[in-house]
Amino acid sequence: MSDRSAALLSNNFIYVAIVIYALAFLAHAVEVAWSVKTPAVQVKKTKLDFAKTERLGRLGSAFMVIGTLLLLAGVIFRGISTDRVPWGNMYEFSITGTFAFSVAYLYALKKYQIRWLGSPSAIAILLSLGTAVTLLYRPSAPLIPALKSPWLITHVSTAIISGGVFLLANFVAATYLIIDRYEQKGARPVWMQKFPTLESLDNFSYRLIALVFPLWTFSVIAGAIWAEAAWGRYWGWDPKETWAFITWVASAAYLHARVTVGWRGRKAAWLCLLVGSSFLFSYVYINVWGTGKHSYSGL
Repeated sequence: MSDRSAALLSNNFIYVAIVIYALAFLAHAVEVAWSVKTPAVQVKKTKLDFAKTERLGRLGSAFMVIGTLLLLAGVIFRGISTDRVPWGNMYEFSITGTFAFSVAYLYALKKYQIRWLGSPSAIAILLSLGTAVTLLYRPSAPLIPALKSPWLITHVSTAIISGGVFLLANFVAATYLIIDRYEQKGARPVWMQKFPTLESLDNFSYRLIALVFPLWTFSVIAGAIWAEAAWGRYWGWDPKETWAFITWVASAAYLHARVTVGWRGRKAAWLCLLVGSSFLFSYVYINVWGTGKHSYSGL
């Protein structure tokens, strides 16, 4: 298979994955919308009945699985077209990071039954892939010399996985804050009645950060070792290094506040959002507009 054919296959798989993820979003959205039942005589409150939309929910989950497999194929063929791991610029990092986020969602779906997060997860995936193929896309090309290192696989792969889990934790924390605000005013809206309790959301976001913290720590350490091999120093306060450290400090502070101080609820959710937001700032702003030794966006 030629590099050009592999690149074309990669693009086609990603385009089809976008269509499938859009169908997943529609299925999950209709699942909730068609579950709202309003009595003809207004003597009872509007309620949710998911009995008739169970198949739609399962269909939405199936679309998420299919979209993830198609996205995986797109990532693999992108790597084949370049004869390397597909992490050399922001386009490649975006499609691989989106795949990591999708896998994290599917794992959490199986383990914690979080189908309520299907619609916002599909929206996030569509936004990420849409941005990748329209604004970030670059033709397949060899790695620049600075990235030709065995540490590329170790450092970047752990960063990608960490980013996917950070983003999922952000969604859970944001959901907590939205529901908490509604409940402070009286009651959550009818379309949110299927969502888990605030306590469950709080614990879920904590588990995600606790899971990814050791991996992110390893990613930062691996990056420092690679920096010493490439530039002769372990740490130089490059903008990307600085924000990687800020993300690490924020996640460590979150875990410390949870375990030692006993933070729960709203304060913990805001701190969780800070963790994910610092990673997103490093990924988006520093890569696109920042300057330094980590300016590998390809833009």
